[in-house]
Amino acid sequence: MPDLNILLLTFDDMNYDSPGCYGNPMDGITPNLDKLAAEGMVFEHSHVTIGVCQPSRSAILTGLFPNHNGARGFEDIDESVTTLTQVLHDNGYYNGIIGKEDHVAPRRKFFWDEYVAVYNEENGWGRDPEVYYEKSFEFFRNAKDSGRPFFAMINSHDPHRPFAGADDEIRYFGHHTTAPKMYSPDEVYVPGHLPDLPDIRKELAQYYSSVHRGDATIGRILDALEENGYKRNTLVLFLSDNGMAFPFAKTNCYQNSTRSPYILRWPERIKGGQVCHALISGVDFAPTILDILGLRQISGFDGKSFKNAILAGQEVNEDIFTMFFKTANNAVTKMARSYPMRCVQNKRFAYIFNDWSDGRNVFMNESTEGLTFSAMQEAAKEDDYIKDRVHLFQYRVVEEFYDVEQDPNALVNLIDAVEYRDIIQHFRQRMKENLEAAKDPLLDSFIQKVLLREHIAECKKE
Repeated sequence: MPDLNILLLTFDDMNYDSPGCYGNPMDGITPNLDKLAAEGMVFEHSHVTIGVCQPSRSAILTGLFPNHNGARGFEDIDESVTTLTQVLHDNGYYNGIIGKEDHVAPRRKFFWDEYVAVYNEENGWGRDPEVYYEKSFEFFRNAKDSGRPFFAMINSHDPHRPFAGADDEIRYFGHHTTAPKMYSPDEVYVPGHLPDLPDIRKELAQYYSSVHRGDATIGRILDALEENGYKRNTLVLFLSDNGMAFPFAKTNCYQNSTRSPYILRWPERIKGGQVCHALISGVDFAPTILDILGLRQISGFDGKSFKNAILAGQEVNEDIFTMFFKTANNAVTKMARSYPMRCVQNKRFAYIFNDWSDGRNVFMNESTEGLTFSAMQEAAKEDDYIKDRVHLFQYRVVEEFYDVEQDPNALVNLIDAVEYRDIIQHFRQRMKENLEAAKDPLLDSFIQKVLLREHIAECKKE
């Protein structure tokens, strides 16, 4: 299918449950994403591989885990890695990226015909829907003039911090940005992993204003696609690179860290309003695109094609392996901070290994910037439940186990629950197998901290 165009649309730091089509009850929060979902397919069990921007995007475009492609944090991929866009280039595709372009690096490994930066004052810091319309329209027109099929990765910088209307915009941009709608605190949906506090509602209002503006960006990109006559022969796939930049989400291994709203529109192949129930991961994207296009697969992929999940409802993975390595070096962290975590999960359960947790090391990321974490710390002085949540966020425990079907927000750690003992043992074994298969550097530590400890505990009982 060499003439099929591929348009990959992404948000930066949007939670899976923020769009209306994924259950957000806020009226009109994402009309364009909701329309895209109505015209295509939504994925109910879709994840990225790692819950932070650059390594997530690198995994998507290489089909490899971060420790296999080299981009564990904010590094370039290894020179030996073959990228999806390299294969597409070799097969005649016109490749373009707009926004977040520096988060797939080095540039030469991705074979872009067009490489467009929008994170600057002139282009509205990647948050202006009309800028995206103009840049997208120009790319689609140039692709048409080239006579080649295209692959475009177009990335909104919304709803990444600083949020619309937040004080931090002054520090980063020197002024506030504008948005089509500014939500008020009493209008917002509070995700279940966060307490309902006034300052959290205030910051969520800024976040959702950014989500709504990003949705307007999606609408304008799709306008440009249609105006260039590309709607019928373009497969559009939308996702978020990781969860929201709030506690217990981005830069972690929870559902709110890696679960992503995947939406796919494939005219004349997929009828609108469908739901895919297959369990998929970010490393599955590259093999899927090559499979759909009938192109040779790259040897050594960590991911699997989910083409048959799209077309025939087939399962893809029994469980998936997600991970985290280190934070960015930013105004909050002051350096790249290492917090190695791994997760094995299926549709029902999630098992997390926090190798860094020792009761002394304190977790820090950009989610501790702004209003929300400060509000949690203040409330923790009088509220024991919030106090426990703050302590868990900062220190974690070595093992966490959740029934994500009943507890998607990871509020009750079941690791010591006797009734789940056999299931937990199964997931420990699956963790060991995944670490072995991935040649993961945490394997020895997992054996020492978890498996040997459990073995010694069992011997003492006997």
